[in-house]
Amino acid sequence: MAAYEVAAGGQAGLIGAEPSNVAFAGSATHAYSKALSAIPFERGDVILTTRNDFISNQIAFLSLRDRFGVEVVHAPDHPDGTGVDVEAMAALMRSRRPRLVAVTHVPTNSGLVQPVAEIGRHCREQGLIYLVDACQSVGQYPIDVEEIGCDLLTATCRKFLRGPRGSGFLYVSGRLLREGYEPLFIDMYGARWTEPGRYRPVETAARFEEWEFPYATLLGSAAAARYAMDVGLEPVSRRTPALAATLRDRLAGVGGVRLLDRGPAPAALVTFAIEGWRPQPFKQAMDARRINSALSHREFALFDFGDKDVEWCLRLSPHYYNTEEEVELVASAVAELAAR
Repeated sequence: MAAYEVAAGGQAGLIGAEPSNVAFAGSATHAYSKALSAIPFERGDVILTTRNDFISNQIAFLSLRDRFGVEVVHAPDHPDGTGVDVEAMAALMRSRRPRLVAVTHVPTNSGLVQPVAEIGRHCREQGLIYLVDACQSVGQYPIDVEEIGCDLLTATCRKFLRGPRGSGFLYVSGRLLREGYEPLFIDMYGARWTEPGRYRPVETAARFEEWEFPYATLLGSAAAARYAMDVGLEPVSRRTPALAATLRDRLAGVGGVRLLDRGPAPAALVTFAIEGWRPQPFKQAMDARRINSALSHREFALFDFGDKDVEWCLRLSPHYYNTEEEVELVASAVAELAAR
């Protein structure tokens, strides 16, 4: 079996898909761009999305607006803080008939988990194309593309999956493949040149791939997928949010710390603002204590951070291999820095 077939099989197993419906990509953003390029947008088309979609996706939507004249519509959030208002989004589906519905499952800037399966049910009922960004959820939760009801799903092979940087993948439904959807720029790997003036896309999601493959990265991604499935995504999906919940509980008692995560069952992304610190010095202080963290700035999530009135936050993402003792050490480090 070829290396890319091994990788596709591993990634497909993570999301309940067939290998023929999975294409390897250089990153989640690369996969997302390929997916968007397959939609033949015309002036006046609507992209329906949320106020919590990933920054790169939001920028891509605006680029499509500026180039093709599409309209970008953001469904409102539910007042209870559980994410997008699904009923309001469904009403927009009925009234605006979007060319594409796009939702980020777990935003990069908080532990919010969007109700992607509920949204998918409405998309199926109305025959709409549905794109899900699962960058922060693959490797953290069991994902089933049939249950979600998406036509397209993108993810990275790093983050919670812990594969190599420079790798991602794209799921394409059988419906879209049968209907002839293909990337805007398709090469000799994804298509066959059948006549001087004609080409034919291959039957599988490989039409979204290119001739050149980083085979070492592919094999590393396949190993990461196998490792995650051997550990078991069900226990991982219980362990990671539990560790994150413990960390939130500890940080809630620290003066000057403001937790920012919303929703009834947040993912293992713990975000908080802290008084009296600038972003880079605070992250450097955490780095000095050998604590891995990430910064999110206001520009990463203009709607969300505008609502929360914060300029930046720190993100901590415990994984299943972390221990309760490590969580306590992290909380103590934050408390020490907050007291300065």
